[in-house]
Parts: sequence; structure tokens; C-alpha cells
Amino acid sequence: MSSLGALIIVLAILMTIIGGETGIRSFFSVLINSLLLVLVAMLISWGLSIPIITAIFVPLKLATIIFLGTHDYTVAKNSFYASLIVLSLVSVLILGIQYLAQAAGLGPEAGEILLGHSQMPGISYGQIAVTVAIFSALGAVAEAAVSMSSGILELKKAKPDITEEQLMKSGAAIGYDVLGTAMNTIIYGMFGSFLSLFLWYYRLHYSFGEVINDKLFVNEALIIMYSLLGVLLTVPLATFLLAKGMSRQSEAKNGNEKTRDQEL
Repeated sequence: MSSLGALIIVLAILMTIIGGETGIRSFFSVLINSLLLVLVAMLISWGLSIPIITAIFVPLKLATIIFLGTHDYTVAKNSFYASLIVLSLVSVLILGIQYLAQAAGLGPEAGEILLGHSQMPGISYGQIAVTVAIFSALGAVAEAAVSMSSGILELKKAKPDITEEQLMKSGAAIGYDVLGTAMNTIIYGMFGSFLSLFLWYYRLHYSFGEVINDKLFVNEALIIMYSLLGVLLTVPLATFLLAKGMSRQSEAKNGNEKTRDQEL
């Protein structure tokens, strides 16, 4: 058995012990999303339209991440809608910035690896860069949406009489903590994955101008910014959607109770 297979088994066992039914569903969510990413890569390599593939698989991956990884339907539904709206807005921004940055494609660091191979595979590097950026931001946005929705719903369950205004204020307080942890996770994840590249820059005596104009660095930095912006938009939007939805449910419930009392 390979090391990867052993780690997958250990992960499955621990998620089952700690999370129970939700842990099992989350584990299968990870597996399904990994298979979806492989399928996306295969479809792109076969020459299918990259924008169409992205438009199909973004909501599909969101649904898999959120609905399989969340035990409460209200949390899942609110998180899905908030994430989809935010990703739609961020996607427009990604299209504009990727066009202005012109950082798609292979950098000089890949020259030796690709020596003797064609660097023109017949697909658009620009469209691939947009798809990669959207999928990279997707995970951070979905995580922030689920965290906010879960916290607000638990608060509503603990205090059923809480007003919409109080719920929004409490959501803002929860959002500060979610923002802090999410941003640290994103930034330190970037430094962890790019440590070898930073060593490359240092040992080859790259100037500051060369670093900030390097394709690999620019693409990674842009992805970090998209993810941070997505989290920033998700926190207030998820709070607003869930607070409004709960207010409507409370009003409908009170209206039904008054109608029932009048009938009696």
C-alpha cells in the first residue's frame, strides 16, 4: 500500500470517529471533489469549451462541498446561494484582472522541464488561468459561507426571540473572527506552497521588480487576492441572506398562528 493510500484510510477512519455521519459525508465530499477536478482536467485536455466546463462544474462542486459536508439543510441552502452569488461577482473581477495582468502561461522557471516539448498545446492559457482562479477561490468562499451560516443559525436556535437587527450585529461579530482565521489560512497556505519558489528567487538574486513581474508569483498572488475578496464579500452576504430568511420564516409562522387562533 502506498503512503497516499494509507493516509486516505487514516483520514476516513478519523473523520468517521470524530464526525460520525457528517464526517463520512465530508470524506465522500472530498473524494467526489477530487474526481471532479480530474474530470475537469480531462475534459479541458479533450478540447471542450473551458468557459462552459467552468460554468457547469462551479455550482456542481459548490453543491458537493456544501450539501455533503453540512448536516443542516438551512445552513447548506443559505451557504450555497451566498457562495454562488459571490463567485459570480468575483468571476467578473477575475476576467478583468486576468486580461489586464497578462500573466497566463508558463514562466521561465519551467523552461528546463519543458525543454524539447511544445509550449503551444492548442488551448487558451488565459481561459485556464481564469478557471484555476475561480476554482481556487471557491473553497475559501464555501468555507466562509458555511462558517457564517452555522454560527448565525446556532445563535437563532439559542435565542429564538432575537431580532433581525441583533442578528445582523451578532453576525458581524462572528464575521470578524471568520475573516481573521480565513485570511491567515489563505496567506500562510500561499507561503507554504511557494516556499521553494521564494528560495529560488533568493538564490538567483531576483530583484524586487523581477519578483513582482514573474508569472508564477503574479498568478499565485492574484489567486490569494481573489480568495480574500471572496471571503470579504461572503461574510456580510451570508449573514444578510440568513437573517432575512429567518425573519420571513418567523413572520410566516406568526401569521399562521394568528390565523389559527382566529379560526378557533
